[in-house]
Amino acid sequence: MSEQKGSILLVDDELNTLRVLSVILRSAGYTVVTARTAEEALDRTGKIDFDTVVTDFRLPGMDGGGLFDALRSASPDLPVVMVTAYGSIGKAVDAMKKGAFSYIAKPVNPDELLTVIREAVTKRRLVQENLSLRAQLRDNNSFKNIIGTSGPMQEVFDLVETVARSSSNVLIQGESGTGKELIARALHFESARAEKRFVPIDCTSLTEQLLESELFGHEKGSFTGAFERKIGQIEHADGGTVFLDEAGEMPLAIQKKFLRFLQEREFLRVGGTTHIKVDVRILAATNRDLEEDVRKGVFREDLFFRLNVVRITVPPLRDRREDIPLLAMHFLKKYAAANNKQMLSFDSDAMDALQAFHWPGNVRELENVVERAVVLCPAATISSAYFPRSLRQQPAVCNPSADGLNLLETERQLLLRALEKTGWNQTKAADVLGISRKQMRTKMKHHGFLPEE
Repeated sequence: MSEQKGSILLVDDELNTLRVLSVILRSAGYTVVTARTAEEALDRTGKIDFDTVVTDFRLPGMDGGGLFDALRSASPDLPVVMVTAYGSIGKAVDAMKKGAFSYIAKPVNPDELLTVIREAVTKRRLVQENLSLRAQLRDNNSFKNIIGTSGPMQEVFDLVETVARSSSNVLIQGESGTGKELIARALHFESARAEKRFVPIDCTSLTEQLLESELFGHEKGSFTGAFERKIGQIEHADGGTVFLDEAGEMPLAIQKKFLRFLQEREFLRVGGTTHIKVDVRILAATNRDLEEDVRKGVFREDLFFRLNVVRITVPPLRDRREDIPLLAMHFLKKYAAANNKQMLSFDSDAMDALQAFHWPGNVRELENVVERAVVLCPAATISSAYFPRSLRQQPAVCNPSADGLNLLETERQLLLRALEKTGWNQTKAADVLGISRKQMRTKMKHHGFLPEE
C-alpha cells in the first residue's frame, strides 16, 4: 500500500460491501479507512485528512445526504462520491448539484469505481497544491518580507498594514529603484483581494493607443492590426488589483478615460459599444511630483485626487542607511545561492563603502552591485575591490573654510536638489542648473551620484 496514492474513507452500513470495496481500492494502492455510520465517518474526518470520501446514500441515522452536507460545510474542497441504489439516483443527482463530486450506482463496477476515485483524488491534490501555492505566493509578497528595520521603513510598514484591508486607491511615491512595486504587491496580498489577480501595467512602455488597449481591451477591427477581440488588463483583474507603474507618464487623453472609469467603475473596450462593469482596486506608483505636474497642466487634478486617496512615500536608500547591511547580506545570500557559491560576508572596508555611498539608483542599484561582486569575487568574503570604481573612490568631504563656505558640498547639494526635483532625470536636472548634460554627468560622477557604467 502507498499512502501517496491517496487515502479513502468508505462509509456503508453493510459490512460485506465495505470489505469488497476495500479490497478493490487497496489492491489499486489506496489507503482505506471504513465507517458504518455518518456519525462515525464525521469522527474519522475530524482526525484524518482524506483525499476522498465514498459513502452509501442509505445509512442508519443521518443518511448520506446529511453526511455530504456536514462534510461540505467542514471541508468544501473534499470530494464526496455517492453510492446509491437505482431508486435513490435522483437524490444523488441533487447532491451533485450541491457540490458532490460524482455518484456510482449499485451494484458497483470496480473499473468505474477506480476511475471515479482516481479523478477525485487528482482533483483534491490539485486543489491542495493550488491552495499551497497561493499561500506561498501570499507569504512571499507580504510586507513582512520587505527588508528594513529603519524608522522610515517601519512607518511605511505601519501604513501598509493599516491601509491594506481597505478598498481605497493608494498612490505610492518614491524614486526609481526604491521598491514601489514591492509595496504595491504587499498591499494586494495583505488585502481581501489576495485570492484574485494582481495586474501590473507599465504606463511608460506603450504608445497612447496601445496603452488604452492594454487597459480596456479592444474589439476586432477597432484599429489597424486589431485582428481579434482583446480583453484588457482591467477586465482581467476583476475582483483584484490593478497596479499602474509610473502613472505620471500616462498621456492626458488616457487620463481622461481612466478618470471616467474610476468614477463609473465601467468602461468600453476600444471600438466597443457595451459598457463593462468591474470591481478592481487601483494602486498607482510614480517617481514624479504629481502635484507639480498638476500645476504644469500635464496631469489632471481630478485624477490626482482620485488616485491620491492614501499616499505612501517610500524613502530613498540614502535616508535609511541602517538598512544597507541587511539588504546587502540578503542580496549576497540570494546571488551566492543562484551562482552556487559559498559566500559568507563583506569585509569591513566593503561594508563601509556600501554604507557611505549615495545610491542614486537606490535598492535596485545596491542589488546590482552585490550581484556583480558575487559573480566576480572568488573568495568567501567580498572586498571593495569587486565594487565599481564609483564606490571605491568616493570623494572626501572637504573641511569648511574659515567663513563657513564649502564649495564642493554646496555643489553637491545643488546637484542633489535638482536631481530630486526632476525625479533623477539627468537632462531635466541639467536644464534646471543651466549646464549641459555632459557637464551634469561629469559632476554626478565626481560626487558619487552616478555608478560606473
